[in-house]
Amino acid sequence: MPHDTRLPQSRDLILANARLLLADETVAGSVVLRDGRIASIDTGPAVPQGAEDCGGDYLAPGLIELHTDNLERHLEPRPGVRWPETAAILAHDAELAGTGITTVFDALRIGSLADAGASVYEQRYARPLATAILALRRDGALRIRHLLHLRAEICSETLDEEFAEFGPDDGVGIVSLMDHTPGQRQFADLNKLRAYATGRRAMSDSEFDAHVAMLTAMRAEHGARHEASAVAEARRLGAALASHDDTTSGQVAVSAGHGARIAEFPTTLEAARACRAHGIAVVAGAPNLLRGGSHSGNVSAAALAAVGLLDILSSDYAPASLLAGAVQLGRAGGDMAAGIRAVTAAPADAAGLADRGRLAPGLRADLLRFRLHGGLAIPRGVWVGGARVA
Repeated sequence: MPHDTRLPQSRDLILANARLLLADETVAGSVVLRDGRIASIDTGPAVPQGAEDCGGDYLAPGLIELHTDNLERHLEPRPGVRWPETAAILAHDAELAGTGITTVFDALRIGSLADAGASVYEQRYARPLATAILALRRDGALRIRHLLHLRAEICSETLDEEFAEFGPDDGVGIVSLMDHTPGQRQFADLNKLRAYATGRRAMSDSEFDAHVAMLTAMRAEHGARHEASAVAEARRLGAALASHDDTTSGQVAVSAGHGARIAEFPTTLEAARACRAHGIAVVAGAPNLLRGGSHSGNVSAAALAAVGLLDILSSDYAPASLLAGAVQLGRAGGDMAAGIRAVTAAPADAAGLADRGRLAPGLRADLLRFRLHGGLAIPRGVWVGGARVA
């Protein structure tokens, strides 16, 4: 059901008899969609003539995803298998629509390795992939709204020249500072990194040791320059700056000095507390929350939520986890509206998207209808710009 999200929908659509997840409360009511926007919101269980009866299902703003690597999974569905770009984008788009995500910042890694044998996760791919996404968006071929997030890999060889391929007209919304140098941040425990690399990429121990040595040397040679240039490039592109995997209060202070307003996956309570002190929004992984912990051995999302330090959820590598994680937050806190804020209003605010993320008159008619079955959230309808896409 692709559609052109630039075009308003002319016929009124009324979604009635729903539990509306408003900014601070859940109320029974209906929403009128007109010309791609929310025209009005009414309370009460009435079902006007011609309205779609939601049967008491929840009605939420469409979910907003700030950081997902899911497109890479479609680009390389198996190790060494490169899928056609357009087919990968369309499959990724359909998958996200089906999970209730209506706005996504596709996280494209820039900063690559020159090794011709590198995997898709290390090869240079961002510019042609971004061009394909933007072309599909212009053609109205995508179900949901796709925006760009450039993951600037500090420990790389090609970061500066890849940044030069992007300009303000590309509409890059987020630039994140990614430092995957072994032995710190996400993989401070090298044994965890070894298990990850040998499991995902079938590295031998000797290959892993050589890989670690190569990346460590590369960080020493290029790291400081790449970090400074990435901060400057975010300003040039007009993008929100995000830190990634901050571990210490000192690292957070550096991120704050750079102007970061989003902290992706801080790895410790110390870092999350420092983010709060600096007014930086904390993003935690929904898979971490659902699994009950980090696969890298870092702080759990549940621990962050328990002390009020979790602002935004990201599905990271599992799109369906975004709604499931928000529902888990809502059920745990006895406030479904609060749980849904972590995947709607909070990411919208962090990314500067003032036209979505809430059920309110005048905002984009991006909505998700879902119900619970044994605690599991089941999407029942998804609308983007007033048009049903799933």
